[in-house]
Amino acid sequence: MRTLVVVRSLKMGGMERVAVNLADAFAEAGHESHLMVYRKRDCGLAPEHPGVKVHVFSLRWWQRLTGVGLLAELMSRLFLNPLIRRSQFVWTGWLGGYLLRGWLWHFERKYGRLDRIIFRGIGTFELVWSYRDERARFVLENKLPTEEVSWRQKLFARCLFPGKHLVAVSRGVADSVGKAEEKWSFTPASLSVIVNPCPVTHIRELMVEPQPDIPDKPYIVNVARLVPQKDHALLLRAYAKAAPEELLVIVGDGPLRSTLEQQAVELGISEKVHFVGYQANPYPWMHHARLFVLSSRVEGMGIVLTEALACETPVISVDCPGGIREVLKGELENAIAGHNDVALAEKLNESLVGPKPVVHDSWLKNFLPEKVVEQFIQASPVKAEYVHGNQ
Repeated sequence: MRTLVVVRSLKMGGMERVAVNLADAFAEAGHESHLMVYRKRDCGLAPEHPGVKVHVFSLRWWQRLTGVGLLAELMSRLFLNPLIRRSQFVWTGWLGGYLLRGWLWHFERKYGRLDRIIFRGIGTFELVWSYRDERARFVLENKLPTEEVSWRQKLFARCLFPGKHLVAVSRGVADSVGKAEEKWSFTPASLSVIVNPCPVTHIRELMVEPQPDIPDKPYIVNVARLVPQKDHALLLRAYAKAAPEELLVIVGDGPLRSTLEQQAVELGISEKVHFVGYQANPYPWMHHARLFVLSSRVEGMGIVLTEALACETPVISVDCPGGIREVLKGELENAIAGHNDVALAEKLNESLVGPKPVVHDSWLKNFLPEKVVEQFIQASPVKAEYVHGNQ
């Protein structure tokens, strides 16, 4: 088959990394794999498989070139967006969809007809929201904020979701779509659940690369951007309460770094907490850790949990909304802590007793790239029914 994965950019981020992994997986499975981005900048990621062809569709440039798109952008920036917060895509995405059709027409004249087109994340397909096609799958990486019911949310939803084949990365995300259908009054063509792929083989090649900065003492690790959603403040409070002998290593960077470093000082744990910043290859840090811990407020699926397991490191997580239970099920349910610092501290101490547990490959079988690829290329799911990625 001929496939195209579309993502807004290739900056370093979870959604972008999954898009690249999926494009690699299609190529590895023997399909003709293409990857398209809207921006040349922020290209921190790249496919590993040499068969993946990368394309740039400079959407904003083409919109401005039409004149109409430039006028719509100026009007939305100056007047409409201030009145209706975050509404710019509504006024520009209609034209974006038609420009995408034009780009695809030229693409298919050169390469042949596409069999499957996969848009990763709302941030990717909102910019071309008027585009609809039976071959297209629109992937939702996170839960929809169904707590809000307003005419603004209904306007957004009626642009983004009706008549489209939606794919949720977890049952938790799919459940939020079901609630949103009722509250925001839209009907998708279908709704499926297909988990994010975890390239286990590639991760295990990367995890054994030398990393001289890794502590020579036992440590606990967290890998995430330092942003509110990841709730490192909760992790620091829990670590201070647990007071384990192991160090705490936090891999990642973000706007909250200085705040979190100050919090560690105030909690009296700054000497045991190591903020090591962004790491191009975080997998050695995961592999050598005694335990991986996730403290997020919400996770669409929690792909980082599968990556830690691929690195042969046991995991624990707070019970946050979203999709961590796609990963932590069966015997792994014991790795889930209550969503507060006391419960997480107790789970930390419980998990650090005895030798490092063995991680079983069977825990990752549903996340293998070849299985995810198979689910994306199969026939369209039945309208309004879940096709669960783990079946």
